[in-house]
Amino acid sequence: MRRESGRFLALRLCDCTLATSQENAPAGGRYFKERTSAIRENRKEPANTIRTGAKRTRNELFIDRRLVSNEKMMAMIGKVNRLLSRKRFDDKTGSWVKWKQLRKRPWLGIVAGLFGSCGTIVYFLNDSSVKASEGLEPILPSYPWAFKGPFTAFDHAALRRGWIVYRNVCSTCHSLQYVRFLDLVNVTHTLDEVKDIASEYEVEDGPDDQGEYYMRPAKLTDPIPPPYPNEQAARAANFGSYPADLSYIIYTRHNGFNFMFSLLTGWMDPPAGVEVGEAQYFNIYFPGGLTGMAQMLFDGMVEYDDGTVASQSQMAKDVVEFLSWTAAPEHDTRKIMTVKGVGICLIMTVALAFMYRRYWSHVRSRRLAFVPNCITREPRLPAPVLGSRSGKRS
Repeated sequence: MRRESGRFLALRLCDCTLATSQENAPAGGRYFKERTSAIRENRKEPANTIRTGAKRTRNELFIDRRLVSNEKMMAMIGKVNRLLSRKRFDDKTGSWVKWKQLRKRPWLGIVAGLFGSCGTIVYFLNDSSVKASEGLEPILPSYPWAFKGPFTAFDHAALRRGWIVYRNVCSTCHSLQYVRFLDLVNVTHTLDEVKDIASEYEVEDGPDDQGEYYMRPAKLTDPIPPPYPNEQAARAANFGSYPADLSYIIYTRHNGFNFMFSLLTGWMDPPAGVEVGEAQYFNIYFPGGLTGMAQMLFDGMVEYDDGTVASQSQMAKDVVEFLSWTAAPEHDTRKIMTVKGVGICLIMTVALAFMYRRYWSHVRSRRLAFVPNCITREPRLPAPVLGSRSGKRS
């Protein structure tokens, strides 16, 4: 059966190869019918015989499927060859003839090639491809943030400087409504320093005994007050744009650390072809390139209490690290718990290794030996009773 299947495969492949000949091969449909009948005669099968799946072997099924795909592939190759050679098969004469229209009009291919080349050149020289802000997103650079390591924590000096930048620059438009003054204790400032900072803010409270609301100094349990009382006031003060809350701004975008730093340092003059409207500014890292927020960080804009030079990149780095802490205040605690968990796992691994050696060493060193009954003097077991095939005892 294997030899016959292999011979059958060789015949079909040879016949399919002959189908691509432009001078000897007949029409496509008639050719396959003739070859099928010829192959059946070689295999000594009648023309109306179809072997069912129960009688056909797995090898024959696989070969037949491959042959069907090969026939389709070779027929497609033949069509491509006929098209490239500018010939067609005439059913009346049974031979290959050249296309008369293509022979009479050879300039059609030249014109089509010229149109395609001109269209390609115009597409790449279009003004839209020169514009830097339409449909193009620059690749964000990757900065070496120290707190992104598996066992590294925030730099609390940088968090303190980031609070200074937020308070003097960012708090004029953006809020931190999910951060309380109490959260700053032992993170950026001491308890007394946070109390002094909270006393500088006033929050609305009430109602009192007369049913009226009043303003009072903020407490440690109060959230940091927003710069605007409501969204409508924020939009009116920013030409219709609503400044986002910065509590979780780092996690609102993929690769938020690098995006925020690049955004704060990405303002520049718009390139040629980019039209900037009123109250709009060009930032290469902002989606679309145009934003309603102007550049806010300039060299020497704030003064750090630790003597660090307040450059633009330094202020952007500090405020990004501070916003990373507001988005994940449990960051340091999570890293500490990870270290503790790894240490406990190491101790338990060593303890389990000693327990394994202690309780399983005698099993691993046990030796099995055969001692005959003549030495042990133990009674022998009775021989088993064997039954015959007829069910009777012998």
